[in-house]
Amino acid sequence: MRIGFDVGGTKIEVIALDDRGVVCLQRRVATPRGNYEATLQTIADLARDVMLELGVPCTIGIGIPGAISPASGLVKNANSVWLNARPLQQDLERLIGQPLRVSNDANCFALSEATDGAAAGASVVFGVIVGTGTGGGIVTHGRVLEGPHRIAGEWGHNPVPWPEPDEWPGPACYCGRTGCIETFLSGPGLARCYEQRTSEVIDAIEVVRRAEQREPAASEVLAKYEHRMARALASIINVLDPDVIVLGGGLSNVARLYSGVPQLWAAFVFSDRVETPLVRAAHGDASGARGAARLWGG
Repeated sequence: MRIGFDVGGTKIEVIALDDRGVVCLQRRVATPRGNYEATLQTIADLARDVMLELGVPCTIGIGIPGAISPASGLVKNANSVWLNARPLQQDLERLIGQPLRVSNDANCFALSEATDGAAAGASVVFGVIVGTGTGGGIVTHGRVLEGPHRIAGEWGHNPVPWPEPDEWPGPACYCGRTGCIETFLSGPGLARCYEQRTSEVIDAIEVVRRAEQREPAASEVLAKYEHRMARALASIINVLDPDVIVLGGGLSNVARLYSGVPQLWAAFVFSDRVETPLVRAAHGDASGARGAARLWGG
């Protein structure tokens, strides 16, 4: 049996997959935001409870919103900043009492969708998470591409390509730079753009709802969002030329992205034609945990 955890900024999800990839158990709890020790204990307690309930030997994979540095063994680049510079893998292995495999949550998402999801059978898959943050993962021929620094696919912390006058230098990002793709394409980024346009503070879901109701300000802001996503993904197509791009995260539920963005990105892709499919994740927000379980293969 394979167990996978998706450790997010607001929730921790655990899934158990059998040898056929069927979900045998699934649970979700709130993340103890800002508390590293409590986060460790929550994961360890869930792991023990799940293994006890299953009653069989289990492998455990964990997806995190960052990466384990090959140089230090510590977490880096996590937007759940209380995990950064912490020996997360070592601490969890000590608490749980067995080896773990840990990868970036976008890598896990991409692996899940490339294995038996919306990109099943594709040779090269780029998986995108647009939610609280903005991440990317690459799967080639069924294997996660991490790179020697474990930052392959870290698309969200590059500047928005072909920036327009009001996009540069851009908003400050938690990574210490400005104008990162994440600051525009994350849920908070979309909400901030609406606030700048109207001075009203609402969340991204409400922006999308108002755009669906044809509110002028929300429609304008969402159109800008689509254009920014088109430019950002065009840069990925120019570098990686994936067979398929899969969207996950809360904003992947915006139906108009799947028709609007491909219409816009053609102007920025260095090719005479662009046929790259942009598709919605088949497994929804469970894909991160499913992919984490698959870090052990199968």
